Amino acid sequence: MALKNDQYNQILRDYDSRRLSDKHDLDRRIAHAYGLIPELKELEEEIISLSARSGRLALRGNDTDLNELKNTLSKLNARKEELLIREGLPADYLQMHYQCNKCHDTGYIKNEKCNCFKQAIADLMYSDSNIKAILTNENFNKFSFRFYSDDYVDETLGLSPLSNMQKVVAGCKNFVKHFHKNHDNLLLLGNTGVGKTFLANCIAKDLLDHGYTVIYLTAFRLFDILEKHKFGKDEDSSHNASNQFDYILECDLLIIDDLGTELNNAFTNSQLYLIINERLLKQKSTIISTNLSLPNINTNYGERIFSRIVSSYNVQRIIGEDIRLLKAVNPVNS
Repeated sequence: MALKNDQYNQILRDYDSRRLSDKHDLDRRIAHAYGLIPELKELEEEIISLSARSGRLALRGNDTDLNELKNTLSKLNARKEELLIREGLPADYLQMHYQCNKCHDTGYIKNEKCNCFKQAIADLMYSDSNIKAILTNENFNKFSFRFYSDDYVDETLGLSPLSNMQKVVAGCKNFVKHFHKNHDNLLLLGNTGVGKTFLANCIAKDLLDHGYTVIYLTAFRLFDILEKHKFGKDEDSSHNASNQFDYILECDLLIIDDLGTELNNAFTNSQLYLIINERLLKQKSTIISTNLSLPNINTNYGERIFSRIVSSYNVQRIIGEDIRLLKAVNPVNS
């Protein structure tokens, strides 16, 4: 999964910008807090001085004085937090706030790439997916049940669209909650516009916020990458496709959206089986959304793929009307 030098340097420059932004944000908060609570500056200076002294005592092995100094520091820090909270500010207001608390916006934990660095690589390679911008509007906080009717019961499911969607959303939240240990997979079935992609993006947002690597690809884009990886002749294109292929196999969550809209043939079938099977073996989670029914998946992709999906994926069928049409008809309540 080697990057070209210019790609690697681009990511490192982004991390430099992150740390600079972190520092500017801290300086702004310090100036605000000192202006609001003058006593804080004296407290901070005393804490810094005593912290330096505690380091010297630790080197000398003077445990008695060191313990006494630690108690004093603890009281000073408690007083600082008390002053901040009294003015309606968070207790950690004067601490550095990182975008990634795992690596402190360096991109590395010891000598290993942090998950945020891996996601930065994925974002660079799949920049056309625009996933980060999409997720600001498509997440569980923005999800609404008002587009799902409670006026009728689906004969197959025995539930109304609303009751069914409440059950599906609960299952998706459970998928996120236990993601770190269960390595589950989801198949989201349903007609066009019932919320399959939105729901997949809700899951993606929560997992990205928890530091997991997520790649979102439409089926058409996925098979385009796989074709370039398999048959690409141009060196730059082949190199990029090879890196993309590796990340498709290795990312924590792969979302394949709109399966069935691609041109279906022997190549796409063999590659889809490869992706599904390899990710199952690696215990990497996958979400597939499709307008196809289970029988149609069997017909279009064959018994091998159908068997892997029904035996290893949690199948969630979504029913209801096309939400995009409902919004178009009644934009005021959208």
